[in-house]
Amino acid sequence: MLWLSSTRQKLLNDPKRLGRWGEKRCLKFLKKKGYTLVARNYRTRMGEIDLIMSDRNGAIVFVEVKTRTSEERLRAEEAVTPKKRHKMNKTAKYFIKIYGIKDKPLRFDVVAIVLSKTGPAEIRHYKNAFRP
Repeated sequence: MLWLSSTRQKLLNDPKRLGRWGEKRCLKFLKKKGYTLVARNYRTRMGEIDLIMSDRNGAIVFVEVKTRTSEERLRAEEAVTPKKRHKMNKTAKYFIKIYGIKDKPLRFDVVAIVLSKTGPAEIRHYKNAFRP
């Protein structure tokens, strides 16, 4: 029988906890790459964006984080459906309008994190994963 740490077991058995863990892990990952946090879990009636970051070039980056325990049926990045992309786009437009952001490049990234029963988490960063 495979022995798992209690922390890993809790993550593997609780999707909400796994999602929060993935977002924290993603934030650390992007900060190491030189990104700066602008907003976290930005919610409007139109939708939600997990992370809004600024990259080293000053671009505003809207990040969707997908954390999974397995990709047997569907790769994590494939879970960002057209409906989710549409909601992110509307939410991003609202954010830009409310905060008066002008003359800055914008993009939508997806970060996929896979935490299996063993080994370190796999993190994949897809820059410009989709266009509005």
